[in-house]
Amino acid sequence: MDNDMEEVFRKKNINRRRLSGARDSGRKGDGLDGLRARLSDVLKRHDDLKNRLSRDSDKLVYERLVKEFLVAKAAITEEISLDEEHWNDGLFATIRERVHIETERKAMPDQGNIPPDLYIQGNSIYKIGNKVICCLEGARIGIAYSTHFQGEPCEEFHCVLESKSFLQKLTVIEHSIPFFLPIREAENDFLSSNAIKFIDYIGEIVQAYVDRREQVSVIKTLYENRIGNLYHSLSYNLIEFTLDDYDCKVTFSLRYADLASILPSRIRVMVWPIHASKKILISEHKSSETEASGARPIPARLSYAEDALRTMSLPQAFVEILHSLPQVLLQMFPHLEST
Repeated sequence: MDNDMEEVFRKKNINRRRLSGARDSGRKGDGLDGLRARLSDVLKRHDDLKNRLSRDSDKLVYERLVKEFLVAKAAITEEISLDEEHWNDGLFATIRERVHIETERKAMPDQGNIPPDLYIQGNSIYKIGNKVICCLEGARIGIAYSTHFQGEPCEEFHCVLESKSFLQKLTVIEHSIPFFLPIREAENDFLSSNAIKFIDYIGEIVQAYVDRREQVSVIKTLYENRIGNLYHSLSYNLIEFTLDDYDCKVTFSLRYADLASILPSRIRVMVWPIHASKKILISEHKSSETEASGARPIPARLSYAEDALRTMSLPQAFVEILHSLPQVLLQMFPHLEST
């Protein structure tokens, strides 16, 4: 009997120790190290998700569209380059009409009944800004969007429109636009009522996406050893990172409400001392003067940095921010000069 009671108490003590250890672990996990571990896990899962989303089926669609556009371009008999001011509803209506004429011509048993000038027009290709518009097989209109960054070409995106007849509404039947960009929302909002606006908007958001992505890539490459905790959404409309330097931590948060914009609509740059703060706390016990100097509310906003990010690209603004940062920090936190 006594042995049984001892065994019961022993098991209870083990359970208490386990519970206590779990609580201690939970408290540690709620600290900065735990937060960093959770953030690291989120970033890892984010990267895994991006890799899965680049699955083979998407690549096959992209590769097939590239080949189809190359075939269409090889078959053209006329290339027409237009300014944006000549890109209008009338021109797009002409393109739609030619697509259907060419489709009807190929469907007829005796193609000689179709005037040759209409056949030639059906094989025209139009270049407007970063867009190339051409006729594809089966009453389809293909739009290829070229993108660039700092004058250098980047990837090409595609969108294929279809209408069964000239009077029926257009629909997006295929595309290689990244899934996280709102092409279906744009189709619902614009395509039926304003095809020009839809086509232009898709071109704007893919170009802005590439630009934001490349901006992040530049600062990541140039300042790899100075920035940390870099996070961005798939469409790069949310970008966050930190800068640990000059005995301070600086956090950057950029949000882009407009996916067609390369400049953020909401910016927040915060700074506070880190390494020097330990020295300040020690000094506070020794000198009331030091206590007064350390009484500045923290964290503080870096207004000059926010202004730079509001008007310049991320790499350009970052150069300006780093150039002025040491002097600005000394003005905000005078005690840093003596550390």
